[in-house]
Amino acid sequence: MIQFLKDIRNKILNPVRQRRREQEKKDKVIAAQVKTETIKKLIEGDFYFSHKGHCVCCEQEVTFEAHDSWLRDSYFCMNCRCKPRERALMKTIETYYPNWKNLAIHESSPIKRGASVKLKKYSKNYLATQYYPTKEFGSIVDGFRNEDLENQTFADETFDIVITSDVMEHIYNPEKAFKEIGRTLKKGGAHIFTVPIINRHMKTEVWATLGENGQPNFLKAPEFHGNPVDPNGSPVTMHWGFDIVDFIKKASGLDTDVVDLYDKEHGIMGVYNEVFVTYKTK
Repeated sequence: MIQFLKDIRNKILNPVRQRRREQEKKDKVIAAQVKTETIKKLIEGDFYFSHKGHCVCCEQEVTFEAHDSWLRDSYFCMNCRCKPRERALMKTIETYYPNWKNLAIHESSPIKRGASVKLKKYSKNYLATQYYPTKEFGSIVDGFRNEDLENQTFADETFDIVITSDVMEHIYNPEKAFKEIGRTLKKGGAHIFTVPIINRHMKTEVWATLGENGQPNFLKAPEFHGNPVDPNGSPVTMHWGFDIVDFIKKASGLDTDVVDLYDKEHGIMGVYNEVFVTYKTK
């Protein structure tokens, strides 16, 4: 009789105990997640967010994560570490030229992540160049063709697409560079590029000129950005405004679209992520 009562009791209580154990496991998982998020906030400061999405650079379902409100440089794909402007660039390339893998592409000053990696991996006719001012232009240096965007060694109408990512704010004579890029584009081709529009409500300002010693002559406060082949960085020569569109038209005769994307699903948020598409129709 006693054993019978024990069996009945266990039959009633065992499901309760099982549900309790399962709830305790869930509570531990939730507590661990809360602890992780709290530690991240304490370590990184007062700004943190993450979300799931699709990265157009690595073509993976990923987590996008930011640890600073300056999203342009802190909002990463946690798989390939690309930044929002690089994702915006790749998305624009694929929108304007869905057949880009079969086209002749010149990328100036590529980096080791983002659109640069994808273009190099999948394009059948991709050429990367860097700028080594003390080396012979047109030669191969450290695996890259050495080119000066202001005076290129390429023949007319060589490329379907020219790519620059945050390069045009470092050119001493951007008028010549835009004209040269237009010259090397085939009909129907385009220069697709990013550049920070610092003067969003002002005209473009020249920030530095080329000094006689080959060093920058800053007209305003000295400013440098990272350079993939020079640890000293690249001097900022221009603070562009949206009148860059008129500047390009005057320099090259080509029209330019401004693509301003806001796309959380693909990790494109924040400021200074505009992509410019300068196209050659004839």
